[in-house]
Amino acid sequence: MTYDLSNKTAIVTGGSRGIGAAIATRLAADGAHVVLTYNSSEGPAQAVVSAIKANGGSAVAVKADASDPSSVAAYIDKAAEKGGIDILVHNAGIARMAPISEAGLDMFREVYKTNVDGVYAGTHAAIPHLNDGASIIVISSINSHTFPIPGFAIYGSSKAAVTGLVKGWARDLGHRNIRVNAIQPGPIDTDMNPADGGHAEGMRRMTALRRYGKSTEVAALAAFLASDESSFITGTGIDIDGGMTI
Repeated sequence: MTYDLSNKTAIVTGGSRGIGAAIATRLAADGAHVVLTYNSSEGPAQAVVSAIKANGGSAVAVKADASDPSSVAAYIDKAAEKGGIDILVHNAGIARMAPISEAGLDMFREVYKTNVDGVYAGTHAAIPHLNDGASIIVISSINSHTFPIPGFAIYGSSKAAVTGLVKGWARDLGHRNIRVNAIQPGPIDTDMNPADGGHAEGMRRMTALRRYGKSTEVAALAAFLASDESSFITGTGIDIDGGMTI
C-alpha cells in the first residue's frame, strides 16, 4: 500500500543508512521531496539520494550534526526552501550500553546530547517552518519502556525522554493540526543490529513472531504516520517489535 505524499517536503535525520535510509526512500517513493541528513557518511547518503532519483523521486542530502544547534538550523533552513516543512522525522541517534557501575556522566551526556537535545533542537527550529497539518515522527525504541538486559539505562531513558516530548508536543501543536508520534522499534535488521549478529538468536526468541523486523517495515509505518490516513493519531508511541513486549 502506498500513501499520497505528493507536494510535501520531508526531513529525515540520519538518513544515510538503516532505518533512516529506508524511511527516506519510502517517503520519496510516495511522492515527498526528501531532505535527508548525514553526519559523516556522505558517500552512503549520496547513494540513497541517487537511488531515489533513479526511481523518479526527489531528494537532497545535507551534512548535519544532530547534537549541534547551528548545524540543526542549517538543515531546517534547507528543507524550508521549497515552501515549508510537512514531515519531520527524527531518526538520528546513538546507542551506548553499560551498567551504572561503568557508565559515567560523559557517556550519559553524549547520548542525551544527540538523542534528546538533537530532537528538541530540531523540532524547536522547525516550528516556524512547519505547515499546518504537518506530521512529526520521532524514532524512539521499545527500550523507552522495557529493559530486557542490564546496561540499557542511559539509552532507554533517552528514548523515554523523547517519547515524553512527543506527548507534550502533541498538546502544544494540536491547535495547528500538527500531529506528533513516536515509532518504537524492537529488533530490526540493520548494520547496527544485524539479524545474524552475536545476540540475534536470543533477541529473535524474545519476539512472538520469532524473527527480526525489516527497515522497510518501519518505513511503511512512518509513511502511514506521515500521511493523512493517520489524521486522528497523535501523541502516541507505536511499538513495532514482532510482539517482543507483549
